[in-house]
Amino acid sequence: MNENILEGTAGQRVAELKRAYDEIMAEMAKVIVGQKDVIEQVLIGLLCRGHCLIEGMPGLAKTSIIRTLARLLDLKFQRIQFTPDLMPADIVGTEIIEQDPSGQRVFRFVMGPIFANVILADEINRTPPKTQAALLESMQELHVTAAGNTYPLDPPFLVLGTQNPIDQEGTYPLPEAQLDRFMLKILIDYPTKDDEIKIAEAFMSDEKVADKPILTRQQIMDLQQIVRHVIVARHVSTYAVSIARATRPPDAESPEFIRRWLNWGASPRASQFMLAAGRARAILDGRLNVSCEDIRSVASPILRHRLGTSFTAESEDVSVETIISKVIEAVPEPIPRRSET
Repeated sequence: MNENILEGTAGQRVAELKRAYDEIMAEMAKVIVGQKDVIEQVLIGLLCRGHCLIEGMPGLAKTSIIRTLARLLDLKFQRIQFTPDLMPADIVGTEIIEQDPSGQRVFRFVMGPIFANVILADEINRTPPKTQAALLESMQELHVTAAGNTYPLDPPFLVLGTQNPIDQEGTYPLPEAQLDRFMLKILIDYPTKDDEIKIAEAFMSDEKVADKPILTRQQIMDLQQIVRHVIVARHVSTYAVSIARATRPPDAESPEFIRRWLNWGASPRASQFMLAAGRARAILDGRLNVSCEDIRSVASPILRHRLGTSFTAESEDVSVETIISKVIEAVPEPIPRRSET
């Protein structure tokens, strides 16, 4: 449909993307009730080349959302069920011995499920650290290495790791350094009563999304380049950095409650990710200008897995979401300079 999405001026390209985004949401609504924010945040991660960690109770359509989105974007989808006995080779692939036409035995690399565009790492915290590290290395390096040979992963490449907030016995929680590799932590909550009625009524429905992809792989990669070049005004950059710095207990400008409730705050990577996500959110909304509202909108999914709560916060039953909300309230929105208006 959108063959001309990268033609014309920047404004025209963004307008075409907005139309494609609206069509994606309309098609997703045929099989997914609600969860608009979740879908938007996954698209933001895709456009920013950032991976996502998704947390929600079982049965909230995590797999259906990702599978349907991959189909609408012409992306190869793979779901990997993480279990305690899963080995790194089960993800990246392994070498096997086979006989060639001349009768000699040779090694051949058999690619694992990591060789796809969209990877759903289901229950990533149920597999040992060695296997987690194999996946996280692929996320960072965008290639895998086996027997001294390097095999690149086809772009675009997006990993969505899922975790359940219950039943933590026998799990291997991701350490903070590995959590930081995920750009966004997305929370999926229970649907509203009205939405759940629609879900229940549609259980036996055979309505399907369109067969023709709305965006191609090449268009997505080109759009990733456009996002990287969206200009951000200085006062918006200052706002994102100020929010990140306000979460750090040692910072002299951080609020008093931060020193009470947090052991550590967000790194400069959080500032970078907030600006990147703000760019993506703006163009999904059909705009070339990033606003402070865009930064506020993406702050929670970027910060919630980068803050270490203290014993005081836990004893007072103060959640990370509450702390982030108070930080956003405490950080004033900068006044743009005359040259920026």
